Amino acid sequence: MRNIIVEKLNQTPIEKLDIEIVERKGIGHPDSISDGIAESVSRALCKLYMDEFGGVLHHNTDEVQITAGESNPIFGGGDIIKPIDFLLTGRGVSEYEGKKLPVDVVAIDAAKAYLDEYIPNLEVESHAVVECKIGHGSGDLVDVFKRDGAPSSNDTSFGVGYAPFSEVETIVLAIEELLNSKAFTKKNPAVGEDIKVMGLRDNDKITLTIACAMVSKYVADREEYISVREGLKDVAFDIASQVTDREIEVFVNTADNDNAKGEEGYYLTVTGTSAEMGDDGSVGRGNRANGLITPNRPMSMEATSGKNPINHVGKIYNILSNEMANDIANHVEGIKQINIMILSQIGKPIDQPKAATSQIILEDGYKMDDVSKKVASVMDSWLENISTITENVVKGKARTF
Repeated sequence: MRNIIVEKLNQTPIEKLDIEIVERKGIGHPDSISDGIAESVSRALCKLYMDEFGGVLHHNTDEVQITAGESNPIFGGGDIIKPIDFLLTGRGVSEYEGKKLPVDVVAIDAAKAYLDEYIPNLEVESHAVVECKIGHGSGDLVDVFKRDGAPSSNDTSFGVGYAPFSEVETIVLAIEELLNSKAFTKKNPAVGEDIKVMGLRDNDKITLTIACAMVSKYVADREEYISVREGLKDVAFDIASQVTDREIEVFVNTADNDNAKGEEGYYLTVTGTSAEMGDDGSVGRGNRANGLITPNRPMSMEATSGKNPINHVGKIYNILSNEMANDIANHVEGIKQINIMILSQIGKPIDQPKAATSQIILEDGYKMDDVSKKVASVMDSWLENISTITENVVKGKARTF
């Protein structure tokens, strides 16, 4: 029997609170770039180890640091004056069963490939310096796909998740994902990847404040910049209005100064990310595993990206708890809101947590007896099949930021 606890949550539902704040740092934000590179390097090492040995060797690559460069963006062009520094650190196994492995080369290639795909206006060979300082060591082969029993937890830690998303959470995530979609970028090349969306709900009014780095070579002049900026307001408003009937107000690049001369008053970048001009980045300093920063909700401070997907509960339990919560909210009738908390003990099997707790706010007319067994059954099923989380992470199918 697993340590599954189902309890009633005596708390005001999120949509009934007077104030709600939600944030998402887009894929081009320096913190998100750090997260993305860390996860990309981890997946590349998983592939290396599986190709060579049929299983995954121990590693953690969750210590990517970005030191900002310097740039001189101008309307219609601009230059990078000092490249952005990307430092890859952490731990990886570079030799196993007498065979040496190109851990550094694989990590650097993965980082560069990530930048090429997600920050397309950054010329990796000239705008970036990627340095690898991953510590090398030996380790035991951990094969979650063939082994008998679940791996042992590497730490005493916890993961948290919740469901369903509120209107503001849904809106904030949807706006950033649309603005950073391949289709939108193709039609609107002036919109850079460094997009931060901040949502505030004050009773029944939702205010959205968006910071968007513009790509200078695609903006001819001040008038075109303002046109793109105003267009983003309309796009964000349209997305929000499809989700909510509440009053909506949208602001974009509120630090702009339309009375300034030249480029000085505007959020222009050469590459589409503020990492080129003063903003540093670090893994785990941005979005949580569900893609959002939500001070009104339970959150874990663990950095999910880059941790190994085999037995690092700081990663696995945060992803698992969100999957559990969504599954329960979508398939168990009577659930208005659910929080999930899963606690491990170091050395214990990851499918046997010290506590797996669900806290539930019920829909009107329902009692805990109506839902408790169903909720516990869903939680037990996810823990029984916890290797699914590992498989999805290795395949790049699990969100970590």
